[in-house]
Amino acid sequence: MKNSIVIALTIAASIALSPVSIAGTVQGSTHTIKMSSFNLNSQKWQNRVLLLFAPSVDNHNYQQQMQVFKQYQNDFKERDLVLVQVLATDKSYANEQLIDESYAANLRNRFGVDQENFRVILIGKDGGVKRQETTPVEGTAIFEQIDAMPMRQQEMQER
Repeated sequence: MKNSIVIALTIAASIALSPVSIAGTVQGSTHTIKMSSFNLNSQKWQNRVLLLFAPSVDNHNYQQQMQVFKQYQNDFKERDLVLVQVLATDKSYANEQLIDESYAANLRNRFGVDQENFRVILIGKDGGVKRQETTPVEGTAIFEQIDAMPMRQQEMQER
């Protein structure tokens, strides 16, 4: 029995301590994200995630949405909000850092967003989908929704 516990702990430690290749990091939220390990599960209880799906950077809805978001960079940081741009024919990014194409494709599959579609999806710190839009959304609408969440209310009291 003791041997099996020691073996299990050894395996767990070796997995946890194994070297990780870091392709880049994301700054801007209260936590630094290692791009090699970036995924929605790693964000749970740390950051809110705003997924922005579009066919390409040339998509009108994408351009309109990005113009809106550029006005609110400080609001993103204040709310621990990570912007993930998932583009079908261009590179995809999380807070302006490149993410793996296969992971971008997995996000499309997970949320059922075809390559030719535009969608904005807000993921809460609990990992749940809080909002989905098929047209560009005002930044203030997203921030008001986040600010009404109980976890955000607690954050505002503590900060």
